[in-house]
Amino acid sequence: QVQPVESGGGSVQAGDSLRLSCVVSGRTRDGYAVGWFRQAPGKERDFVAAVSWNGKQTMVAPSVTGRFAISSDNAKNTVLLEMNSLQPEDTAVYFCGEAISWSGSYYPGYKYWGQGTQVTVSA
Repeated sequence: QVQPVESGGGSVQAGDSLRLSCVVSGRTRDGYAVGWFRQAPGKERDFVAAVSWNGKQTMVAPSVTGRFAISSDNAKNTVLLEMNSLQPEDTAVYFCGEAISWSGSYYPGYKYWGQGTQVTVSA
């Protein structure tokens, strides 16, 4: 069974950095890409970034471009989300999902989801 598991969240101050990890256990050959989305209290789940397992396709939301970076390690079944210059508006639960084709910011395209990791940024 394919199961993404997020880790690396925490409570930080504005301007700090965090690295989130998404490890996808039970991966099959059908898996093509991983995306990160985030959901703040009372808001919809928003796209953050996505990367194909081969690393050739990436996409980053305009709201985090220049501060966040995504990368994949195919051999380790791991996708990293490097988050720099964090701001209070980045506070949310961050989820990763795996898709069997390139889905970019298209939420329904992701088939398997993790439970999320909390990121809290204080001013």
